[in-house]
Amino acid sequence: MSFVPSIITDHLPEIASGFGITLATWACGVVIALALGLLVAILQLFGGPFLRGPLRIYIELIRSTPFLVQLFLLYYGGPSLGLELDPVSAGVVGLGIYGSVYFAEIFRGGFLSIPRGQLEAADCLGISRWKCILRIQVPQMLVVILPALVNLTTILCKETAVLSIITIPELTMVMTGIGSSSFAFVETLLVLCISYLLLIELCSRAGMWMEKRVGRFLAL
Repeated sequence: MSFVPSIITDHLPEIASGFGITLATWACGVVIALALGLLVAILQLFGGPFLRGPLRIYIELIRSTPFLVQLFLLYYGGPSLGLELDPVSAGVVGLGIYGSVYFAEIFRGGFLSIPRGQLEAADCLGISRWKCILRIQVPQMLVVILPALVNLTTILCKETAVLSIITIPELTMVMTGIGSSSFAFVETLLVLCISYLLLIELCSRAGMWMEKRVGRFLAL
């Protein structure tokens, strides 16, 4: 069995389109997951007892079910509840919800790593709780949780491959489609592996750069 590069070069526009959709869904999903995860963590720690119970149920429910099942329920089961989303929107929302619970636990651990005396000192100085969280606690905990955030971001990148199940024309769906039509599975799967390897490596390098930047900023 020989490697035929022309199978890849003949489909470069389709591959580039799939790669772009993968990047877009990944980026949007991570942004939603980060924002929602931070909000859930803050409400868990600083909200009332009436919020903590439902939020804990939400976290455990999402963590205890596979991402594929959640995606099916959102895309195929959503219309029965009046929630109709196109495949890309469903994929982005599903990725954001799935990642949010893991980001929430990371943020919660980061908040708990900050000495509580800082909150008490901020209260004595008349600093509002939200200003204390955003300006005092969040910058400090970023140094502690940044490696975990980068690790989860790379995991969400690999989870984008599941989005092909709901007909999103991302990279995995494009490459498997080319492989099925040409029977060149070695070439297509190899390019798919290399593409994800490059994405993960770039994300890891960006995370290392951010760790150094954040460390230097807090050292000033």
